[in-house]
Amino acid sequence: MRDFSWKYFSLTGDVEAFMLYKAVKGESVLDTEMAADPSAETDEDSSDGDSALS
Repeated sequence: MRDFSWKYFSLTGDVEAFMLYKAVKGESVLDTEMAADPSAETDEDSSDGDSALS
């Protein structure tokens, strides 16, 4: 199932296929994002309380 979902994602770019691939692999998409950019702050990590959108 993992190989199929990756192949389908690579051919179509379908985000849901990528999320299925990650679910079958046993990883969270958010875990992958944090591993790719460990310096990225989340809302909980921000000490000044300012939002990036304000």
